[in-house]
Amino acid sequence: MSSADQTLARPKVPTAVWISWVALALMTTSSVASLRAAPTMAVYGLASVFLYVVPAIVFLLPTSLVSAELASGWKGGIYNWVASGISKPMGFLAVWCQFAMTIFYYPTLLGFVASTLAYVFNPALASNGVWTALVIVVFYWAGVYVSSRGTKGVAGLASGGLIIGTLIPGALLVILGAVFLGQGNPSAAPMTAANFFPEWAGLASLVLIVNNFLSYSGMEMNAVHVSALKDPPKEYPKSMFLAMGLVLLIFILPALAISWIVPAEELSLTAGVMQAFDAVLASFNMQGLTPILGIMLVAASLGGMLTWLAGPSKGLLLISREEGYLPPFLQKLNKNGIQQNLLVVQGLITTVIALGYALIPDVSSAYWIFSVITTQVYLIMYLLMFVAAVRLRRNDPDHPRGYRAPMLIGLCGVGFAASLAALLVGFVPPSQFGNGDPIVYFLIVGGGALGLGLLVPFLFYKLRKPSWKLPDQERQTEVPES
Repeated sequence: MSSADQTLARPKVPTAVWISWVALALMTTSSVASLRAAPTMAVYGLASVFLYVVPAIVFLLPTSLVSAELASGWKGGIYNWVASGISKPMGFLAVWCQFAMTIFYYPTLLGFVASTLAYVFNPALASNGVWTALVIVVFYWAGVYVSSRGTKGVAGLASGGLIIGTLIPGALLVILGAVFLGQGNPSAAPMTAANFFPEWAGLASLVLIVNNFLSYSGMEMNAVHVSALKDPPKEYPKSMFLAMGLVLLIFILPALAISWIVPAEELSLTAGVMQAFDAVLASFNMQGLTPILGIMLVAASLGGMLTWLAGPSKGLLLISREEGYLPPFLQKLNKNGIQQNLLVVQGLITTVIALGYALIPDVSSAYWIFSVITTQVYLIMYLLMFVAAVRLRRNDPDHPRGYRAPMLIGLCGVGFAASLAALLVGFVPPSQFGNGDPIVYFLIVGGGALGLGLLVPFLFYKLRKPSWKLPDQERQTEVPES
């Protein structure tokens, strides 16, 4: 299909809602970039550049281009893509994984909030599991309360969070880190060309790269904006390459700055950002700014949590009401049209997971385990998405698409292989946790990822009853417009 044919095939968009490819790149950057993952990669020093660039090429790029084609041809998000390309049960599995990964994502995100907030009150609390668990429980349930009331304008908190909690602290960290080195202080991590590649000590030495797949995830949500571009075949790739460059800068530079300041053996995976701020500000006699920066980071993280809280569960709810995948209790809405019961059940599971921070002696270990489980569950969804894209291109090549990804079969092959490799590698304990029992690690990660990601949706599907499916009229009258 020629470029002109593609333009004719895609839906007409009023001129007032066209967006530029630069604007889309900035929107993508704001939804993907974060400082939260910086401490995880800072332990690798200069090698963090390599560990960020590789998944960007083999995962971020294929995910971006493939999801753009799917979004421009099939409405309804990941469920409809996979249901159309494979089957409705597999579509349910995909949307379930998109929802289920948040169950482990929130403890991970709020674990970062807890360690950051500790620097506002008492830095020693950053390694206290009870404190971490308490913060997770309190802030999560506060978020459920806010979301269940249907509060408007929460999305603005997240958009402002890019500036308040990411760009300003990130730029300050990099600038102060550069000044720190410029004053003659030695870098805590060696910065020579020989250190560009990670030191190979077996498969476990590369396990931390798995966490970067989660850092780049979510591109399938941004792909819905592809139809708002004037010339998607030309502008969307440019937008994604610009976004990739910006995201890499936001990820890599703060990670390097942390590695200059905090020795790897002293780095906390949850509190590393604040460790670096505290150390560099102390060298400039500016430690009074540490609590302020901590509050900025916390505010940005909480704003992001609120925007995510009801999103994935809303998608699962709509599909379940249409196809009868969940029992009626989980499909009920409160007076504000919010899936409160589903959020409460999700919160109960999140509370149980939060206790892991209190029970696992090392907070960094708990943070890492929950990060891996989050990634594993989400990767199942991406595996299904790549398979669906190939099947749709082969079985329905003439279906109107506003954007056709170049070399789609190859992109899906690379993305699928990378996702599968990351999923399998995630079961191997990283080298930083060599003292732990690898069998226990495997059972925890495997039980969390495969149990929640595969077993639970399988049971829902097998146990479903015809009465779980709501009549068309009831679905239309009860579910408000998003």
